[in-house]
Amino acid sequence: MPLPAGLREVGVSFRGAGGLALQGSVISAADAPPGRPGVVLVHGAGTGTPREKLLGEAVEFARQGLSALIYDKRSEGYSRYSRSYVQLADDAAGAVEVLRRQPGVDPAKVGVWGLSEGGWVAPLAATRSDGVAFVVVVGGNALQPLRQQTWAVAAGLRKAGVGGSLVERAEPTMYRVIADGGLFPEPYYDAEATLAKVRQPVLAIWGVHDLLTPPVETPPIFARALESGGNRRYTFRFFDGDHAAHRTPDGGVTRLPELASGYPELVGSWVRDATAGRAPVARVSGPDPVQADDSVGVPPTAWWESAPVQAIVLVLLVAGFLSCPAVAVARRLRRRRPGAGARVGGAAVVSGAGLVVTVGGLAYAFTVFMQGGKLASPGPMLGDRPVLWLLLQVLAVVTAVATVLTALARRRVTDRGARLRAAVLVATGALFVPWAFYWGLLMP
Repeated sequence: MPLPAGLREVGVSFRGAGGLALQGSVISAADAPPGRPGVVLVHGAGTGTPREKLLGEAVEFARQGLSALIYDKRSEGYSRYSRSYVQLADDAAGAVEVLRRQPGVDPAKVGVWGLSEGGWVAPLAATRSDGVAFVVVVGGNALQPLRQQTWAVAAGLRKAGVGGSLVERAEPTMYRVIADGGLFPEPYYDAEATLAKVRQPVLAIWGVHDLLTPPVETPPIFARALESGGNRRYTFRFFDGDHAAHRTPDGGVTRLPELASGYPELVGSWVRDATAGRAPVARVSGPDPVQADDSVGVPPTAWWESAPVQAIVLVLLVAGFLSCPAVAVARRLRRRRPGAGARVGGAAVVSGAGLVVTVGGLAYAFTVFMQGGKLASPGPMLGDRPVLWLLLQVLAVVTAVATVLTALARRRVTDRGARLRAAVLVATGALFVPWAFYWGLLMP
């Protein structure tokens, strides 16, 4: 890797969890003195993230007299839908051991630094390795991952001007169902329990414009958890920066390559003090963070709202709404026309509108939510409602009203087959109404 003048790189390899071979680089000042501290940098979320992603931090820390080890994150056993923080922590612990053996590095002065997801992993590594001398977290979270994610996405939607049921109801509901279906990894990981076991000095850094971690809520939880385990050797520092404590020109949406002013210097001086036995006690400083809304608890689903039940209901709704057009197509293929007593008023509306809302509502919500918090793009807006969501809500009301009209019209139908088809649509519409309320499609 190309490095600025005055720095050098040493390639290393080590074994992570399960014996997986991982590759990394140790960045140090060319004239770094012996007995210097070292720090292992742990990535945020992402599969197979290359070490270069953290090169900027490694360079700045090396300029502060540290040897910084960055490594390529594993892709084996890690994906968007499956991962283990224990596995990632053991990867970091393996990196700590190889850094402790590097010439010039004091093995008693090696710690871990974790960004974002790494803010869960680094403290866990400290509880699983005797070789970790200190912990630094940036944008770290003491909330459960599912709660953090729902807050971040909701915050991004609100920042984009979205209000109402899409953000208040549909968004947390979607994530609860996804987690229940096993598609959200480590949803209820207990970060507080891990922090309570950390005995090493801790430096926690947050950007005041953090849009991915609640910067007001998180620090008190960190402090409470650490102190519950008897650890008061912590320093909390807020910087005028984004989630990664980088400079940001627009309140945390855009991340510039430069670190916040004073951030690398703080890491250097704090590590030197902490590894010399002079870690500050319960120190909090920096500008006040900005957090517009509190996070909300995201409990596991009850049986009736679980992912399997949701899947069954979805199949029933789609099949029920398709029954009317399916019969119509079959009649045309057979060149049979319905009799005068076979038409049911409102049936076509129930079928068409219900199908659009059921499929379109979930598809639109999933697409918007999966874009991520600060990059939320809900599309054209009318007031605080995305136009597409508002149209889906209107169609949901139309479906509910048309279901009632179809039920009334069915009484006047004499054709037995038509009455049966109308009954199927009415039953489907009756199932649709509570489902639409649950997903916020029939809520303000």
